[in-house]
Amino acid sequence: MKKLFYIFSVIIFFSACNVLDKQPELQVEDAAAITDIVGANAALAGLYNQVQGVYQGRIQRLADVSGTTAQSVGTWDFYREMDTYLTNPDNTEILDIWTFIYRGVNVANNLIASVSNLDAQQSVKDGILGQAYFVRGLMFFDAVRIWGGVPSVAGTLGIPLPKEPSRSAVQYERASLADSYAQVEADLLQALNLLPENNAAGQATKAAANALLSRYCLYVKKYADAERYANAVINNSRFALVTPYSDIFSGRNTTESILELQFNNADQSSLRFWYVPGAIGGRGELAAHTEFYNQMNANSSDVRNKLFAFDNVSKFWYPTKYVKAGNIDNAHLIRLAEVILNRAEARANTNNFAGARADLNIIRGRANSLADNTANSTEQLMLAIERERRFELCYEGHEWFDLVRMGRALAVLGSVPRSNSPGSPARLIDRNRLVFPIPFQEVNANAKMVQNEGYR
Repeated sequence: MKKLFYIFSVIIFFSACNVLDKQPELQVEDAAAITDIVGANAALAGLYNQVQGVYQGRIQRLADVSGTTAQSVGTWDFYREMDTYLTNPDNTEILDIWTFIYRGVNVANNLIASVSNLDAQQSVKDGILGQAYFVRGLMFFDAVRIWGGVPSVAGTLGIPLPKEPSRSAVQYERASLADSYAQVEADLLQALNLLPENNAAGQATKAAANALLSRYCLYVKKYADAERYANAVINNSRFALVTPYSDIFSGRNTTESILELQFNNADQSSLRFWYVPGAIGGRGELAAHTEFYNQMNANSSDVRNKLFAFDNVSKFWYPTKYVKAGNIDNAHLIRLAEVILNRAEARANTNNFAGARADLNIIRGRANSLADNTANSTEQLMLAIERERRFELCYEGHEWFDLVRMGRALAVLGSVPRSNSPGSPARLIDRNRLVFPIPFQEVNANAKMVQNEGYR
């Protein structure tokens, strides 16, 4: 009998999200887990474990291999499908992301439902609740970007939006796209109100909420708000761009980091594993896209092109942002460079061309890149920002989503040479494939779930 999976688990998972273990070992029933602050903090740790499940490499690889920065060069069919725009609803990588996202939502819902009633200082409860709202907003945001699309650009339906703890296999239907984005904003605004200015490494703060809101506002074209939220981060003296550029990744929790998920020997990520070749302990399943590598190396002074290495066995270049032995690289969810580029985009779309150029040139200057950009129109600046985001944020989970929300995916990805597509390029030509399929297991188990049009 085929095993069916419902999106809402009856369990909160607490243990570390090890790349080699699909299911955490320790399980605590959610109905009994949060009765005091000790239980709340344990649930909060479990919440971030679910975030790790999404961002320990899964969403980054989806954005890389579906864009132009990476390509599938191995035997793993599920990345080959993304690589050639032939993703199927039974793709296990898509199912894994769905699973971790909605487990995270359920843990957040349990915290939101329970923490207010605990016997503890209000500031302590607010800090936990702020993180629960932040993570739920982040999870809904990722879900709607992957399976819903972007209003007026791609997709027609939103995502399920459970806001209460689920202690049974509840079936939910998809909300509208507009309502899905509205819920993301509501959660992030609530988080902004509750979160502290400072927190432990790897936990959300007001700066993280402002930064994520600046990203969110670009999707819904609230450009003045995007600039306002970006300013709150850029003007915060706690944050500064790091030089040299490589120190962002060789170090941990630098001044550029706004939210950085923590990994260690006991709690590993897979950011490194899928890219580095077997000779140094990886799988070598994915590689840098050759054309992208050549574009980056067209300017020899750009320090960002130094973060690649050549594999003499596969004859491909691979990225070296994440090469710490033992798979202990942290995941950069949000860093200052992205927020500066968010502001540049917001300014370009409100005709503040001088401000947009200034932001763009901050990033180019740190990279020791080309001469200052002198574009003087929205169209020229947007193309320059798109290019800079690809170079600056490659392998951090952005390109696919940027191309979709900017309305550029079909133009850029309409003909992409791929190693898995010899003799003819891979082609993304179906607008319905600007969103990914709802996992087959979910559609099969949930009578209310509607599959996206491109996968019916």
